[in-house]
Amino acid sequence: EQIRREMETTTSDYDREKLEERLAKLAGGVAQINVGAATETEMKERKALMEDARAATKAALEEGIVPGGGVALLRSEKAVEKLGLEGDEALGAKLVQKVLDAPMRAIADNAGLDGAVVVNRVRQMKGKTDGYDADRDSYCDLVEAGIIDPAKVVRTALQNAASVAALLLTTSCLITDIPKEEEPAGPGPGGMPGGMGGMGGMGGGMGGMGGMGGMGF
Repeated sequence: EQIRREMETTTSDYDREKLEERLAKLAGGVAQINVGAATETEMKERKALMEDARAATKAALEEGIVPGGGVALLRSEKAVEKLGLEGDEALGAKLVQKVLDAPMRAIADNAGLDGAVVVNRVRQMKGKTDGYDADRDSYCDLVEAGIIDPAKVVRTALQNAASVAALLLTTSCLITDIPKEEEPAGPGPGGMPGGMGGMGGMGGGMGGMGGMGGMGF
């Protein structure tokens, strides 16, 4: 109970994570996953996938899950309409609402389909968890199909995107690298032998100066 109270009062994510590890060890809820592979490159890839899965599972335990494939953001369009905002706030909410279908459009585009067609079809589906499964190229209940996202990941992604957009709108200038034009390469050394060929004539001319030996000094 003391550890749980400390977890509730601490403001440090690092301390909270360590307290959670300590509580898990005391409660016997610790699991060790061994990752192996034939090569080091493959092992690193598997380890990265395992760490991503662990982080996603932890986030899901904190705030729950939502259907994946961009469905959760698409279904939240109606919630934005019910906010009843006015003025600049209403304008900002409208901008957010217009981009909520962007993840689903991107998924459809990457699958070689028309994103607008897929989005419109999903909007017409009745179930809240119904969406498009790009892997199987089918429309189904995504939760039953195992296509889910941690709610925390979806929420923070939207918040971070809105934060960056607001920062760009309120910034007077942006700094970027100026692209440098590559200068054309100079003539290659291939032209040197032809030009040096004239030196042979110089040698002949110098040979003629041998007659200067008759000049007495």
